[in-house]
Amino acid sequence: MKALSVRQPWAFSILFGGKEIENRNWSTRYRGPLALHAAKGMTNDEFDAWQLFLSVQGLRGDWLTSKTMADLQRGGVVGMVDLVDCVNAHPSRWFQGPYGFVLANPRPVAFIPCAGKLGFFDLPAHVAQLVELDLTM
Repeated sequence: MKALSVRQPWAFSILFGGKEIENRNWSTRYRGPLALHAAKGMTNDEFDAWQLFLSVQGLRGDWLTSKTMADLQRGGVVGMVDLVDCVNAHPSRWFQGPYGFVLANPRPVAFIPCAGKLGFFDLPAHVAQLVELDLTM
């Protein structure tokens, strides 16, 4: 099972906030299911920048109620998405480029701790099995 590490709070935004674009500085031809791995690191500055971005973009809603840094799980798989396209321009407020992975069908899963890597990577078999099991429940 292919996976991609995304730093929090952006992984949370993909699963619960309608973030349909994951910005990258590299393109991909891969299309298909993708485990969403929440990277281990997140700084106060990143969290504050996320809150400012949401405010400036008018992206508020119930999905944000009382979210703090401590609420955001890190260092493991948090969901699945479908990677449906890779673009260099998009009308989404989430697009900042230079490339945007267009994501669809976000599906949260129960947190499964595992190490992440840069770029796409294959989940260990036992982690992939736990993800698949969670999705069938």
